[in-house]
Amino acid sequence: MTEKTNQWNSTLGFLLAMIGSAVGLGNIWRFPYIAYTNGGGTFLIPYIVAILCMGAPFIFIEYGAGYKFKAGLSKTLRTINKKYEYIAWTIQMVPFLILSYYTCIIGWNLIYLILSFFKGWGTDTNTFFTHTLLQTSNNPLGILHIVLPIFIAVAVSWFIIWFVSHKNLNDGVETVCKIVIPLLFVLMAGIVIYSLTLPGAFKGVSALFTPEWSQLTNFNIWLAAFGQIVFSLSLGLCIMFTYASYLPDDINLVKNGLTVAFTNSGFEVFTAIGMFSILGFMSLVSNVPIDQVVTNGAGLAFVVLPSVFNTMGTVGYIIGPLFFICLFFAGFTSAIALVEPLNSSISEKFNLSRKKTVSMICLVGFLISILFTTTYGSSLLTYFDGFLNQFGLLLTVIIECIIFGWIYGLDKLLDAINSGSNFKLGKIWKFMIKYFIPIIVGIMWIRGNYTSFTSSDSMQVLIQFILLVVLFIVPVIFYKLPSKVKNY
Repeated sequence: MTEKTNQWNSTLGFLLAMIGSAVGLGNIWRFPYIAYTNGGGTFLIPYIVAILCMGAPFIFIEYGAGYKFKAGLSKTLRTINKKYEYIAWTIQMVPFLILSYYTCIIGWNLIYLILSFFKGWGTDTNTFFTHTLLQTSNNPLGILHIVLPIFIAVAVSWFIIWFVSHKNLNDGVETVCKIVIPLLFVLMAGIVIYSLTLPGAFKGVSALFTPEWSQLTNFNIWLAAFGQIVFSLSLGLCIMFTYASYLPDDINLVKNGLTVAFTNSGFEVFTAIGMFSILGFMSLVSNVPIDQVVTNGAGLAFVVLPSVFNTMGTVGYIIGPLFFICLFFAGFTSAIALVEPLNSSISEKFNLSRKKTVSMICLVGFLISILFTTTYGSSLLTYFDGFLNQFGLLLTVIIECIIFGWIYGLDKLLDAINSGSNFKLGKIWKFMIKYFIPIIVGIMWIRGNYTSFTSSDSMQVLIQFILLVVLFIVPVIFYKLPSKVKNY
């Protein structure tokens, strides 16, 4: 019997789970670099506009639809039109495939968490990460060679995700988020406060927030800000939709949506202050310009910061573990959220228990993740990440705006969204969903895919083609399989 009857025990549990799904690795290692390279303090202006004009409005459409239909995306779109069920399965393949490589990064972090207690990465952190740990190879045949430490770390990561997710919603996801999210915020606050006391901290913060006003009219800066909001809030991944479907009645969706949007953005700005304070310290002690120590993504977490921890002496044995614990908490809460969309829809259609569905998802996800534990894994991860975020994620945002904004009709969602709220959504919100967001995201989608296609090598094109086939063929199987539930 399906366990879709599960509901959040409390609004706080839902809110913390939503914040946990939004606050992920990208908040810690993507935002600082994006802000710094896109006008510094000037970037905050389009960033705030993006929150108000894209982040919050899109949150409300997923909240409203999930809350109103009280079902997974597949059943919801099938209710609107039976043919749309196929679209729903396609959309839900995106977060699942993202999860398959996201767990690999969590695995890297687990290894670094252990290493941080004795600075086991050595003095040459770049060589250690690229060659000693990942054993990176550009040869596609490297897919046949598994790196054992990474394989074990990924297996452990999947086990932890399964252990939490296969439990009852409240005993698993809600309980963990109630503990982990407050702890994450407290630990990160401690790191940021300490980082501000470091020599050179002001130099780093100044570099981050010094405005370049001439960049304010640069259209690319605005696109970067809107892109950061899409990735940061995980728009289009159906996480918010699924979590909202577990809500009881009489919930203030508008208040909760705004809380999630601004808490997430506040956290990444706050974290950026800490990261650039540390980078300012690194620039000072190494006598290297700050623009030469600033980097993005895994390079910041697994190369630059370990070098900084090396220079901190004894304190590095404390700050290092705390940082990687924070990184694990942020990645883990996002990972368990990525399980939910597919879990919800499979459980509903095939009348499976949560335990069985989550177990199947985690097993298949783990088997795919093995690809990223090979010596060719880091290259595969880069290709997967670029394609799924640039092609898949942005496309799902557009599709949801079209289906709920134009086909189903936003007026049918407004009562559900506005109920229990003193602040009512109306014409401006409908304009954002029907026109503004699809146009802006459409521009990012066309621009990004054109750049990706024109700069891709033959292997990258082949992998992207395989992913494209998977995105459109696997959903056919789910769509064609008969439902085990009457009146599905």
